[in-house]
Amino acid sequence: MKVQIPLSSNVTDEQLQFIRELGVSYAAVTFAYQHANYDSVARLQERMAKYDITITDGGCNELFKCASIHLGNEDRDQAIDRYNDFTRVLGKAGISIGFIAWQPNGIIRTQRGVGRHTRGAVSAIANMEEIALRPVANGREYGEEEIWANFKYFLEKALPVCQEANVKIALHPNDPPVESLLGVHSLIYNSECFRKAFAIAGNSPYLGMKLCIGCWLEGKDMFGNIMDDIMEFVKADKVLSVHFRNVSSPLPYFEETLAEDGYADMYAIMKQLVHSGYKGVISVDHAFFSTDVVGGYLTSLGCSTMYMKGLFHAANIEKK
Repeated sequence: MKVQIPLSSNVTDEQLQFIRELGVSYAAVTFAYQHANYDSVARLQERMAKYDITITDGGCNELFKCASIHLGNEDRDQAIDRYNDFTRVLGKAGISIGFIAWQPNGIIRTQRGVGRHTRGAVSAIANMEEIALRPVANGREYGEEEIWANFKYFLEKALPVCQEANVKIALHPNDPPVESLLGVHSLIYNSECFRKAFAIAGNSPYLGMKLCIGCWLEGKDMFGNIMDDIMEFVKADKVLSVHFRNVSSPLPYFEETLAEDGYADMYAIMKQLVHSGYKGVISVDHAFFSTDVVGGYLTSLGCSTMYMKGLFHAANIEKK
């Protein structure tokens, strides 16, 4: 397993030095739209290499969290072309994973605030009772068949380019993982949805998953048995990356917490990843929104990353 840290393409040299001091050598980069071109990606790779950090996977929110693609709008072909162009950029740069999330309205949360389980820190909080009262977005409702048809249309145009560029798609679940959000049916809200997606792709090796522990825990049994699913999808070679995150409780209400503060036993989950033979990348996907006075978001992310590294180290020792 390779421990990585999620970064923006706007990362500074000072931040890269901090990451090197953490002993982290891999990064998942979310590229700003103006950086989603080969010259910008190559320059970032060169700069990061000075700090012994390698980009393992990349994505651009404007390209993969794209309502035109997800909802099948009139301009979706042009949007898919732009997405495919970035896949070719990743391939040319030797970055073998491009991450996506089928969420036209992004991650849905109730607030960023201090919760009962956040140690006084500002965190992301979701209350489905409140979210359910929000109006329909995107002008109308989009049903299950329509969303899956749009996903199939996308795959038919994207997977051949992935094969050409040797770049795999890591598909992230909808967050929070419920059947519908703001009038749009969710593509991936349980483990069975992943099985359906892989079947639609003809079990192509170029479609895999971001196994988001946080989403599994948000849904708990409604999403699937996390231990069984880790073993199944790792053995099937479908897990391209892992997001490591705990929450205070399953839906309908949760707060994003430190790994040791949530309801799940994160060490047991880490041991299952090790026991399953997973050898891909793993990162903390969210952290507390700390203020700049105490180091900012990256410092908060670094603290959670080091805790995760400790669990990984201990799980490897225990396996031996």
